[in-house]
Order: sequence, then structure tokens, then C-alpha cells
Amino acid sequence: MKKDNGKKKTIPEKEMKDIEEEIVVEQESEIEQMQKKVLENLDGWQRCQADFENYKKRSAEAQKDLIKYATQNIILEILPVIDNFHASTDHIPTEQKDNSWVTGIMYIQKQLENIVTENGVEEIEVKEGDSFDPIFHEAIENHECSDCKIEHKYKNKIKKVLTKGYKIGDRVIRAARVIVE
Repeated sequence: MKKDNGKKKTIPEKEMKDIEEEIVVEQESEIEQMQKKVLENLDGWQRCQADFENYKKRSAEAQKDLIKYATQNIILEILPVIDNFHASTDHIPTEQKDNSWVTGIMYIQKQLENIVTENGVEEIEVKEGDSFDPIFHEAIENHECSDCKIEHKYKNKIKKVLTKGYKIGDRVIRAARVIVE
């Protein structure tokens, strides 16, 4: 068996520098890969954050629409009652207009109209002589104009409003029913 004379084997200086350079090159490569991965993760996180913000905005908007239009079905059930009130109060004899029961009926009619208005419902303004617009009007009848002759002065004009139309915001919930000439 050979004895070690106390001398350690040393790696030549040149080899040591080569090994150090290899290690440094490997570490720099790993650092570059990690930096790329960090940038990819940051980019993904930022996209996810932006998507989440967009989702929150869409959800808030959908919630507003839901609240705004949730009452639509109930309103559509109340509108015929209001129509019936209008039909009955329009035919009250003049001598009974000041009667207390008529005043009570008119008060109930006004309460229903206020409930509808407080829920964002607006009446579609329509009067005789307006042009027919299929977005806001529903033609129940179409009368030929006997007085118009060749001019067609009243073509597609509203002759009579049968029932009022209503909308919530820009959305028509019930078109006005009209007779067109």
C-alpha cells in the first residue's frame, strides 16, 4: 500500500478556471431561464387580473340589468289593470265626477301609475297624427283614408290610440296599440 506523503493533489489553475467558467455559464443559463419563466408568470398573472376585472364589470352590469328588468313581468300584469281603470274613469258621467267614490277610484288609479313610474317604467308618448313606428307601435287596424285622395297626406299616420305603450329605459315592454290610416 502506498502512503500519502501529506501532499494533496491540486487541480491545475487553468482547469480550475475552466470549471468555474462552465459553472458560471450554466448558472447564467439557469438565471435566464428563470427570468423568462418569471416574465411568463407575471404576464399570465396580469392577464388573469385583467380578465377578472372585466368579469367583475360584466357581472355588475348584468346585475343592474337583472334588477332593472326583474319587475317587468309584474309590470306587464299591472298595465292591463291600469288600462281598465282608464277605460272606466274615461266614461264617468259629468255629474258624478265629484263623487267621493269616484275620487277614491281615481286615487287608486294614480297609486298604480306611481308604482309603475317608480319602477322605471315610462309611457311611450303617442298621439293622433304621429307617424307609425313599428318599434313603438302595434297596428291593430289599418284604415284606408277616404279623404286623402292622391296626396296620401295621412299615409302611415296614427288615427287612434287604443292602448298606451310603455318602456323601461330604451327597452319597449309593451308597444302602443294603434289604428293606422
